[in-house]
Amino acid sequence: MPIYNFSAGPARLPKEVMEKAQSEFCNYQNSGSGILELSHRGKYFAPVMERAEQNVRELMNISDDYAVCFVQGGASMQFAMVPMNLLNGGTADYVDTGVWSAKAAKEAKLFGNVNLAASSKESKYDHIPAQAEWKLTPGAAYMHITSNNTVAGSQYRVLPKAPAGVPLIADMSSDIMSRVFDVNDFGLIYAGAQKNLGPSGVALVIIRRDLLERTSDRVPTMLKYSTYSENASMFNTPPTFAVYMLALVTDHFKTMGGIAEIEKLNDAKAAKLYGYLDSTDFFRTPVAKADRSHMNVVFRTPSDELDAKFVKEATAAGLTDLKGHRLVGGCRASIYNAMPMAGVDALIDFMKEFVRLNG
Repeated sequence: MPIYNFSAGPARLPKEVMEKAQSEFCNYQNSGSGILELSHRGKYFAPVMERAEQNVRELMNISDDYAVCFVQGGASMQFAMVPMNLLNGGTADYVDTGVWSAKAAKEAKLFGNVNLAASSKESKYDHIPAQAEWKLTPGAAYMHITSNNTVAGSQYRVLPKAPAGVPLIADMSSDIMSRVFDVNDFGLIYAGAQKNLGPSGVALVIIRRDLLERTSDRVPTMLKYSTYSENASMFNTPPTFAVYMLALVTDHFKTMGGIAEIEKLNDAKAAKLYGYLDSTDFFRTPVAKADRSHMNVVFRTPSDELDAKFVKEATAAGLTDLKGHRLVGGCRASIYNAMPMAGVDALIDFMKEFVRLNG
């Protein structure tokens, strides 16, 4: 029986990537050692770091105006690093669309003024506030968004643009490389790897080079973006295995035809799953249709008891990690890049049988 892991993160990785890593795990390129054992400055790992960066640049069409960095600490570290490097006692605009954007704003308040430009918290984050309603700060240090909300199941289906002269900062942890967009619209993008790019342990940071000059000399060395940019992300020992896996995942994305092809598959998966959910009164989805995430599909049955039964029986059927986030309950199917259409089909088939028996 195939197992389909719908976890929100750490999430399913492409089978081809896992098999490649398995084949190289104990003896990387006939070195006699596994990649975990090799020096980050040696002849075996250095090309891995270079390939990982080049793959990211190629897949996302990133120019030399931007630095591509691999930083430990995940996206949660970036909640603090962004204001430490870019706020400088000024005011930053934050759009609150979920748990993680709220956490990012909370960290930023430690380093300067935060203007909550818009929030959907009062309606339990069931939509993305319309940009026309945002109350922005003239001359803000930057504007911060979370492009996809893993807990609430919402997503900017059209990414916003910041006012002229204001860098747009985006936490793209849960939808990075899932769709095509123009990196040049952003000042900085960060993303924990453990949803679409690889295992936990590393965050991808893409920063416009002119922003590197904003950082105060009082920021600790390891918390400066310039430290990573100037040292090819190897000022200290980087998370070598996580970067190696990211290189393999992005190799795989290239064989799939790049992000444009990945986006087509993601759109088709989301359309099929939401199409079924909308066809029945048994399941309900709390997110406004225009703002539904193509990565994290949240839904509920008629009761908490049936939610629990659904998750338990789905797990027994090989459909794992469908329980909603602990803060909101319900159910959630994360259908990141590595989830095949067969997994979505299997979930829908199970849903139909569950409705037949419990509806």
